[in-house]
Amino acid sequence: MAGIVVVFDFDKTIIDVDSDNWVVDQLGDTDLFNQLMPTMPWNSLMDTMMKELHARGKTIGDIEEVMKRVSIHERIVPAIKSAHALGCDLRVVSDANVFFIETILRHLRIGDCFTEINTNPGCVNEEGRLQILPYVDFQTAPHGCNLCPPNMCKGLIVERIQASLAKEGKKRMVYLGDGIGDFCPSLKLRKGDLVMPRKDFPAWNLINKNRTLVKAAVHEWTDGEELEHILLQLINIIIAEESQLVSVECKFQTMSRAANGALPGALPVPY
Repeated sequence: MAGIVVVFDFDKTIIDVDSDNWVVDQLGDTDLFNQLMPTMPWNSLMDTMMKELHARGKTIGDIEEVMKRVSIHERIVPAIKSAHALGCDLRVVSDANVFFIETILRHLRIGDCFTEINTNPGCVNEEGRLQILPYVDFQTAPHGCNLCPPNMCKGLIVERIQASLAKEGKKRMVYLGDGIGDFCPSLKLRKGDLVMPRKDFPAWNLINKNRTLVKAAVHEWTDGEELEHILLQLINIIIAEESQLVSVECKFQTMSRAANGALPGALPVPY
């Protein structure tokens, strides 16, 4: 197993669109969505839209069918499968919701590639409609980060992942994202880590304006083809570096044992 954790944003990173907007647009409620958007937090807005869609007769099956048609670059799935095959620990950190993400990953047959999905809860309630909740209850327990939306600080999630890396024997992190919410976790990355912001998207703009604050090496990408090429190239470089380091350590240990074995035994001291 490679000592690499690869963290993916979801919207406009794994898929090519915003999953919330995709569902609303495809099910024909864009006008109401735009009307309500200035009046409430995003998660509350999406929960309200799911309630409205349910009232109009749209079912969970309708939502699932829409998610299966979501736009995704043809090289994203091979990139994820290859990174997984190389032994990387793949995780999702997203401000979408677990119902949308799991539905799409399952449809693409890559759900098993990921060890962890960090996102807003989304479940079917007793009324048979999708209910969406915030990752953090910002009314009673705000996360306190002024860079992130009130419902989720991705930087805090990355810090929690980092704290587990030493225990799991993993050393390096690669973070891929596009949005404003992906800037905070980029600042949490350490020297030796890598951040892959999508070119000309908000995270890329913020990173370029604040390069001195970013310790990780920055590798931009524009589409799924570039994402695949750059990500796999970086993973293979890290694996080669780790292999070389292990080889050097083994050689040093062998030389040390040989040297110790060649030392003459202690001579008795006459009294």
